Amino acid sequence: MSNLTVAVIGPEGYGLELGKKGTSSDITFYNLKKGKNTITFLEPTRYPERLASLFFAVSLASKAILVVDEVTAAFGECLIMLDCAGIKEGIVVLRNYITPEQIAPLIQGTVVEHYQFLPDDRMRIREQLIGDVEAMKEPDQIREHGAVPIDHFFNVKGIGVVVLGEVVGGRISRHETLRIHPTKKTALVRSIQKHDDDAEYAIPEDRVGLALKGIETEDLDRGYVLSASPDMTSSTMINGRASLVRYWPSPLKEGMVIHAGLWMQFIPARIAFVDNSGDWKKPVITLRMESELVYHPGARVILHYLDGGKLRVAGTMVLE
Repeated sequence: MSNLTVAVIGPEGYGLELGKKGTSSDITFYNLKKGKNTITFLEPTRYPERLASLFFAVSLASKAILVVDEVTAAFGECLIMLDCAGIKEGIVVLRNYITPEQIAPLIQGTVVEHYQFLPDDRMRIREQLIGDVEAMKEPDQIREHGAVPIDHFFNVKGIGVVVLGEVVGGRISRHETLRIHPTKKTALVRSIQKHDDDAEYAIPEDRVGLALKGIETEDLDRGYVLSASPDMTSSTMINGRASLVRYWPSPLKEGMVIHAGLWMQFIPARIAFVDNSGDWKKPVITLRMESELVYHPGARVILHYLDGGKLRVAGTMVLE
């Protein structure tokens, strides 16, 4: 059983003909099941007003559908976000008589340059993605500890606390005890469901519902990360080398307030230190976070500058 997670970036509700509508907040989930295989579509419901909505939709996706109705600043911002997130595979749907030649100079040098162009036929798009997920092979036995960034959580009568999220980085097993980062609390995985089917374990890209024992909803928050990995950590101070996008106009400065995005976290931070010597578009920086960021060493966060006007995606940062 394989799952494919696809970010759907286009007019609101485009995913309605791709899958069955599920959980909806600032991101909306659409679910498609074909035999044992599933596809999860993520739509940024509150973009462009809320940049975090776009970030959350792409943060855990491995493919994207980019629907272009017009060439605007928002279209450019979506290109940059997809590029920073490293989503190398996807589909471009052009509408309103826009041609590939019109957008070719804009997508050149980005991951979108390699996307496939398809007509606005959602049945065909769905069938192609079903073929993609059917061609996926389950990886060899995964022994590394996985993680589940929480996007939603609630109480279910007769079951208890249930969290929803996508597995990253390894394997999550039934009856495993997981730490709830950034807290010191732990919880036992009572059961795992993948698209309403019970499972003994889950691997990267699986969309899961975990029933937990030993925890209350008051102990949880969106963005918290469940993991048994000893490498997972959290801190209010993070360091690393940034890489600013090619359109970024000026060097970063100490005191600037930016937002660091990783998995389901979108946390305000202030630049406490910056070394712009050499190439100013690749500075070494230290961020002081408003709350703890959960990460593993080597993780790549996306940097956002909400006061950036038409360009709010600043670049990426690899954590030490």
